[in-house]
Order: sequence, then C-alpha cells, then structure tokens
Amino acid sequence: MDNALHLSPMIPSFDLKETAHFFEDVLAFRRARHDETYSILHKNNLTVHVQRAGAEIGEQSFYLEVDDIDLLWEFIKYNVASLRVKEPFDQAYGMREAHIIIPSTKTLLFIGQLIKNKLHT
Repeated sequence: MDNALHLSPMIPSFDLKETAHFFEDVLAFRRARHDETYSILHKNNLTVHVQRAGAEIGEQSFYLEVDDIDLLWEFIKYNVASLRVKEPFDQAYGMREAHIIIPSTKTLLFIGQLIKNKLHT
C-alpha cells in the first residue's frame, strides 16, 4: 500500500432513510446508493457509508473539517434546530467547532475549522 486515498466512516443507523436525509438535506451530500440496509453518500472528495444497525450499537464520532464553519452554520442551523447540537465555539486547541448528534444513530459529528491565529498543540 503506497498511498491511502480516502477514509470513509461507516455509521450504524436505526433509521437509514432519516440518517441519509440528514446528510443530503443538511450537509448537501448526494446519494450514490441506497437500499433498506445500506447507503453511500458523496460530497466533493468525501464519502459516508450508512448501514442498518442492530439494537446494541456502540457510540462513535467522526470529524469533518471545513473551510468556513460560521458560513456553514448559517446555512444549516435551522435544519438542525430539532437535533442535539452545540453551536460553533472556539476550542483551546485551536479549532472552532460545532457538534451534532446524527439522527437515528449514536454518532457525534464534529464539524471544525482551524482558527488561523492559533497554533495546534
């Protein structure tokens, strides 16, 4: 293996349609595949896989780094108002982040942007 090309999270979901719609309607991903057990969604060079979950799935999280979190938040804030979210805030480690629990999952989505005037430590 010379080069890794992509890292695609696989998210277990209790309701595939609802989880896929979150990625489509809120984050503007497009659906490449969808059936009753599996969905694949794409945006730019990103891919997310959503799979049907059993009753005892564990919690997980993943990080989506963006170039303008405040602009993205203005675009999505009304679509995520009914979800468990934390609006954009600055972290001590130099990232500005928002947190969203993805519908019908036990998955925490971190959305972050590097704060240009702070260094990563």
